[in-house]
Amino acid sequence: MSELQELIRHGEGERLEFKKKTTHPTRISRTLASLANTHGGRVLVGVDDDGRIVGVRDAEEEMYVLRLAAEQYIDPPIPLNFKEVEEEGRTVLIVTVRESTHKPHRAQVAEGDWRGYVRVRDESVQTSGLTEKMLERQQPQQQLEKLPLNRHELAVLDYLRKHPRITLAQYMRLGNLGRRRAYQTLIKLTLHGYIRHHDKEKEPYYTL
Repeated sequence: MSELQELIRHGEGERLEFKKKTTHPTRISRTLASLANTHGGRVLVGVDDDGRIVGVRDAEEEMYVLRLAAEQYIDPPIPLNFKEVEEEGRTVLIVTVRESTHKPHRAQVAEGDWRGYVRVRDESVQTSGLTEKMLERQQPQQQLEKLPLNRHELAVLDYLRKHPRITLAQYMRLGNLGRRRAYQTLIKLTLHGYIRHHDKEKEPYYTL
């Protein structure tokens, strides 16, 4: 099994993203920034969401857009490593992003609008100012460690074992906590891999 096939076999996750192609620097910049802000990882350009190898038409053009995103649409800029591989007669670009020592990185999502992102499972999740302050204090690999949890943190996990999800408001009531303390706890549990953040609906929520 080739290196590419082995990567695809594992599927998308915290350190791996599939991209059919890079359509615009603002879109890919969020993924690149989230990887640099978390544990680093790879983007496979020319691989569909379902893991099917579709290849890229022009590898040089893809690398140009990726470099543009990394250098001009992410602050501070991040370095990228590229590797072209041939598989099934198609070219796939393996883009490697190292975990940064200069966190947090912000991605430009619109003119004058810069936002931070972290990688949570297989999603790039927007950060708050509070999360960015946490990132500033972390050294590479530090957030990989499992932490001893206090009673407020354990209460979240206990609740989620009995219920499908929890929102910030629900957790504030559950723990009789202020908004800032409750949010800090939920983000800490998310970054350390205990729970998962979802923001596809009107009100964000968390699951195991």
